[in-house]
Formats: sequence, C-alpha cells, structure tokens
Amino acid sequence: MTERKPLYKSPDQPGRRGFEDLECYKLALHVVTDIQEMVKRLPPEEKFDLTAQIRRSSKSVTANIAEGYGRYHYLDSLYKYSIARGELNETLSHIINANVLGYIDHAMFESLYSLIRETEQTLNGYMAYVQRQRAGSKEYGDKAIREDVVAYFLNDEDKASDTSNETK
Repeated sequence: MTERKPLYKSPDQPGRRGFEDLECYKLALHVVTDIQEMVKRLPPEEKFDLTAQIRRSSKSVTANIAEGYGRYHYLDSLYKYSIARGELNETLSHIINANVLGYIDHAMFESLYSLIRETEQTLNGYMAYVQRQRAGSKEYGDKAIREDVVAYFLNDEDKASDTSNETK
C-alpha cells in the first residue's frame, strides 16, 4: 500500500465527519482519477464502449459509498456498499479487458489493479464495521424489508392462464 496524497479535504467543521472522510471513499476517489487518466490512452473506437463503461463504473463506486453512508439503517447501508463493491469489480474487469486488448501497458495495469484491490479490501473492512455496529436495528429490527412479488402480464391470455391471482 502506497501513501497517497488526499484529493479532497472536507471543510473544517469540528466534530462533523461525512462519507468523504472514509478511507474507502478516499481510495475510490483515487480510482476515479486514475481511470480518467487511463481512458485518455484508449483508442477512439472505444470512446462509446469501454471508455464510457469504465468511467461510469468507477464513478458509481464513490456515489454508492456516499449513498450508503446517508442511509439510516445498517442493512440499507450495507446494500449500497455491496453495490459499490460490485461496481469496483466491474471496473477491475474493464481494466483487465484493456490490458488484454493491449490498450494499456503492464505497469499501468498493475498500478490500477493494486489500487482497486486495496480499495476493495478497505471497503470490505468498513462493511464489517458497519455490520458489527448495527445502526438502526434497535429502532427497526434486523429484518430486511422486501416488497411482494408483482406479476406482469403482456396480454390477456397470460393473465387468464395465471392461477396465482385467483381468489379461493
């Protein structure tokens, strides 16, 4: 793990911390900036494919960490953090593709790979911490809230053949 210069510093407000103070967020922000530099090396024909996808997935990591931090119940937070982790792995997949296709050199690939894995490890640690704290469970319990399954019909024939909606 290398020491990185902070890209962003929260305005000084004593006693107040936000998502931008989380180590996993800071690392994810480095992923975004490093990806922005990397995509400049991709060929023009990848502008609307690999370039757009990798930029979107890397930015989604920081957005989901921020959104998870803003949720009250720990299960809601963990849901968003798991999405962030998925987006981080999607970003890694795009990096692997860029390397295999010869768009980036091995040194850049290794640097991005290490940063993404470090970010993932830090995010996993934070998720474990959130799980242990169980914020909101006292007020709302530990059960996840789920919606009932909704049946969608394309035409009246499908509706007529569905017996699950019949009253008994």
